[in-house]
Amino acid sequence: MTAIILASASPRRSELLAGMGLPFTVQPAHIDETPRESEPPGAYVERLAREKALAVFAEHSQQLVLGSDTSVILDQTILGKPGDAAEARDMLARLSGRTHQVITAIAVAAEGGCQSMQVLTEVTFRSLSEEEIAAYVATGEPMDKAGGYGIQGLGGIFVKQLKGSYSAVVGLPLQETAALLADAGCIVWKHWPSRPESQS
Repeated sequence: MTAIILASASPRRSELLAGMGLPFTVQPAHIDETPRESEPPGAYVERLAREKALAVFAEHSQQLVLGSDTSVILDQTILGKPGDAAEARDMLARLSGRTHQVITAIAVAAEGGCQSMQVLTEVTFRSLSEEEIAAYVATGEPMDKAGGYGIQGLGGIFVKQLKGSYSAVVGLPLQETAALLADAGCIVWKHWPSRPESQS
């Protein structure tokens, strides 16, 4: 099979991709992630996923390169990674008791070009007290996460409802990633190992 490169330093994306049963290497892309003026959140996220994939593909054109980006959106405003504890507390207070959107875009760059798509998931938080927000921020978990929380970690207890893809909120929508890889010639299930006893 054609080798796969994940153009992301996110350990969560690595864990999700490994769970699909495919071998891959990691080479983070270094791009400018500044939003353009008046750029819609969805367009921004998909542009970054494509730019990450294409930046690494430029160095490894014989391989498949998977790029991804995730943003948390509240009232059409992108909530990035908090810069400090105060900003993390403010983000969580704004998300408390409300529904926000998580947009994750994926892109696969291959010899035939670069295909991409975005996945939107709605996440509703229950109401959070100031004390639990402070306790959560004190754990350090919010600091490297878009929107200031990790649904796969301690922050998962804040989620009252989710409509869409859980894995996309974590950082990599599995079904859509498998579809893009298949379009690029890598059919995921064909590379799963099988045990001899299952053949009988």
